[in-house]
Amino acid sequence: MARDNQAMKRVQSESDVSVASTESESPTYRSYHVRKSSLIGMINWTHVFRTYIPHLTVIGIGVLVALIFHQVLTDLMEQQPIDTSTFHDNKYKALLLSPSYILTVLSAIQDLLQKQVHSILSLRKEALFSPAVEACFVSLVVMILIVKMDNPTYLLSFATFKAPKEWKVSHEQIIEMMKRQGCFTEDSLDFMQRLLERSGTGQSTAWPPGIVRTLEGKPPDRSIEGSRREAETILFDIVENAMRKAKVHPKDIDVLVINCSLFSPTPSLCASVISKFQMRSDIHSYNLSGMGCGASLLALDLAKNMLHRRRMGGKALVVSTEIITPNLYIGNERAFLLQNTLFRCGGAAMIISNRWLDGSRAWFKLLHTVRVQNPSEDAFHCVFECEDSEGIRGVRLSKDIVKVAGKTMEKNLTTLGPLVLPWSEQAKVAFSVVAKFVMKKLFGKRVNVYVPDFKRAVDHFCIHAGGRAVIDGIEKNMKLEKFHTEPSRMVLLNYGNTSSSSIWYEMEYIMNEQKTNPLRKGDRIMQVAFGSGFKCTSGVWLKL
Repeated sequence: MARDNQAMKRVQSESDVSVASTESESPTYRSYHVRKSSLIGMINWTHVFRTYIPHLTVIGIGVLVALIFHQVLTDLMEQQPIDTSTFHDNKYKALLLSPSYILTVLSAIQDLLQKQVHSILSLRKEALFSPAVEACFVSLVVMILIVKMDNPTYLLSFATFKAPKEWKVSHEQIIEMMKRQGCFTEDSLDFMQRLLERSGTGQSTAWPPGIVRTLEGKPPDRSIEGSRREAETILFDIVENAMRKAKVHPKDIDVLVINCSLFSPTPSLCASVISKFQMRSDIHSYNLSGMGCGASLLALDLAKNMLHRRRMGGKALVVSTEIITPNLYIGNERAFLLQNTLFRCGGAAMIISNRWLDGSRAWFKLLHTVRVQNPSEDAFHCVFECEDSEGIRGVRLSKDIVKVAGKTMEKNLTTLGPLVLPWSEQAKVAFSVVAKFVMKKLFGKRVNVYVPDFKRAVDHFCIHAGGRAVIDGIEKNMKLEKFHTEPSRMVLLNYGNTSSSSIWYEMEYIMNEQKTNPLRKGDRIMQVAFGSGFKCTSGVWLKL
């Protein structure tokens, strides 16, 4: 089938599509005017101090060393007076740079340190170092303790998969691919056509070559080998780009975590990456499966915890993807057909570090991660892999998925709120909870609990592009503006639902393309994703 170049054009910003918000329809970030004094009051000075304290510590160490050398040289000159009239004489300079004199200085420093340690242990009041040296040393100890207490996690870089042109198809081509599978009824094809029209996905989204090849008259390839080719094409590309952006060598990676829900081959995807890039033999690798679209932040949290167990810190590579080739549903039950119209190829790789010296070149700093699991039976079966009535494997999506996601996200934000919201918002929530209890007990009336305004604590939102209904519901419940949900809508339009990696496509959109709410240093970005089970994960990043 011929490709329509006009239909395959990728949309660069929301202003180019009908769902875009214009200045006359909804406010942009420029519509909000806040006094500078108020903006200064909103700055989290703790994070500012913790961001720059590693650099101050390095400078302080240099100052301490310089002060000690100055004191030792002064003492040596007092013990062995030198005619200052010969200060500019070459002989004098040669004396200072001679190996014997340098050894004398180093020996004097060693003796001084030994005496200071002995003085401290013996609790003598004699001060061997000058007050400046001792003050500098105490300041350094305090700063190092603060750095150790901070346990930072920095995002050095991330990369998303950009599918080649041969992988991209329009809605019409998707329906044609479904027809050529030779298994769908006309009723199922019409149903998938209606789903595509309402999905919010665009006319240039990626499908794996094993399925796209049916447009050329070839049979579909849903084999393990075809699945591995799709996985390796995505994984190798994003891992290489992420390490190149972070200027990190494969041997520098200490921890590797890959999450992919529905494709878990043997050897694992981790083994494929380690073998391809010849990583160290002692690398700690973990392969997560079955955790759904919310797995990326779970994988990142696991990598963070593994890094914090290392005494000297380290670097971790986190990879999130989903493989479509072996997971096309070829039955005709409607509860299973949604996966064929919503999910697309994609992936993201992230390089994180907990070494505080990496803070100077990091893109973001991780402030908080929160995960909430809904233990109810309905939530457990909301996204469920099983066979249909004819024994055909697929993923069944419940009609209650939006309702379950809303309740689970409410619990997640209830946990996250106290960590990020200002006291004024928390006080309003507490007052409304008390008012609801009193009104129900005394008067039998229901009072809605106040929904906190997360826009006061977060500047940008990366809401999992799970579908237009999900984005619409979160926008309404959290009272977000159009420009807050623009990244999610644009990713859904240009890439479809790429599962766990979608929040990183949204982060990339905010960094590089969004004009209605541009990213600035000091801004906070919240990522929210949902996964089978049913779970909701969230993370808050600080732009450095």
